[in-house]
Amino acid sequence: MLWLVSDVCRHGRHWSHDHLVRLAAPRLTDRLRPLWNFDDLDTSERRFSKQLAQETIPAGRAEVLTQLARVEGLRGNFEGCARLLDEAEPLAGDDAAANIRLELERGRMYRSTGDREAAFPLFKDAFARAVEAGERYLAGDAAHMCAISIEDRALQEEWTQRGLDEGDPYWAGPLYNNLGVAHSEAGDHERALELFELALAARLRDPENQQAIEWAREAVEEEKKLLVEA
Repeated sequence: MLWLVSDVCRHGRHWSHDHLVRLAAPRLTDRLRPLWNFDDLDTSERRFSKQLAQETIPAGRAEVLTQLARVEGLRGNFEGCARLLDEAEPLAGDDAAANIRLELERGRMYRSTGDREAAFPLFKDAFARAVEAGERYLAGDAAHMCAISIEDRALQEEWTQRGLDEGDPYWAGPLYNNLGVAHSEAGDHERALELFELALAARLRDPENQQAIEWAREAVEEEKKLLVEA
């Protein structure tokens, strides 16, 4: 089974829910991403709660609150997610990163509840804001969320390219993989294989992330079998 990748972890397959990879190896440039463990939300929550107590300015607290909101969204507690986002909003002020995170997490909340029409404009606005602010990691995140929130493959290709052009190299693997899933599910296995191979090339530039490399290799091998059977 092929999997849509959100960030570096497999949360599940949600689709029914060419640009070369930069030569530099992907490096995390987001200060809060290292606090995440998507396989252990309780640990993530404890880390973010500790970080929240260490933040010295309102915008920093707003950023952390958006990540606590995401924890609740991943638990399916959308009421708690919305409450935390509402708490974060007045703290964000005019801080670019805080407002980008607010749009991203509110968009993820809407998408998870099935309201893609409400989610997509938030992702789109987050991308534009991130590009303007030079927040490349968040720009890549927003572009990949745009791409997985629409059904039109031409637009998925477009948003993937935008993510590759404007986002941090970290996002190349997920962007290529997710577009590969879309093409595979549409029966375009030749294009899907090309994309999964690009995703693998991107993952190999980050040798410390062995789990992601393993998933990328599995996707290539599975797609090769589907291409033979087509």
